[in-house]
Amino acid sequence: MTSKKVERRGDDCAPGRIGRCRSLTRALAFTVAVLMTIASISCGESSVDDENAVAALDTEYQAAVKNNDVAIMDRILADDFALVTGLGKTYTKTDLLNEARSKRTVYEHQEDSAQKVRVWGDTAVVTALLWAKGTEEGKPFDYKLWFSDTYVRTPAGWRYVFGQASTRLPKKP
Repeated sequence: MTSKKVERRGDDCAPGRIGRCRSLTRALAFTVAVLMTIASISCGESSVDDENAVAALDTEYQAAVKNNDVAIMDRILADDFALVTGLGKTYTKTDLLNEARSKRTVYEHQEDSAQKVRVWGDTAVVTALLWAKGTEEGKPFDYKLWFSDTYVRTPAGWRYVFGQASTRLPKKP
């Protein structure tokens, strides 16, 4: 019985065509590398876009608190939102919306600085130094504190799901 060499059409890696096979492998590896580079650049841009979007949303939220704007607060806060203060008190979305509706607190300042946004996939954390100044039930307040706000991407967009605030920072002499 004699063995017959069978070469299939289109089989560029068949014996006798190894050089062509290596060229195709290199071309495929190059294409994959280019696509991976493009994907990583796109992800980087997406992350920066997400950072900017969350930063703007958190700034919008702080302005809504300052203005007791219930509609904007309601849009940004997740339904299961929770806030924990530096003294361990907790607040829900309903608590914050009711507080804004009451207008017991009038803000002169409700602004943050040193804002930093970090994004991990569909979760983002904003840290910043908040300066709050105004009156609550006619009594003046003026303090600074650090906070971390956690946002989650939902089908409806980014939502503020959890806040953690430090205790009020001591006044500088």
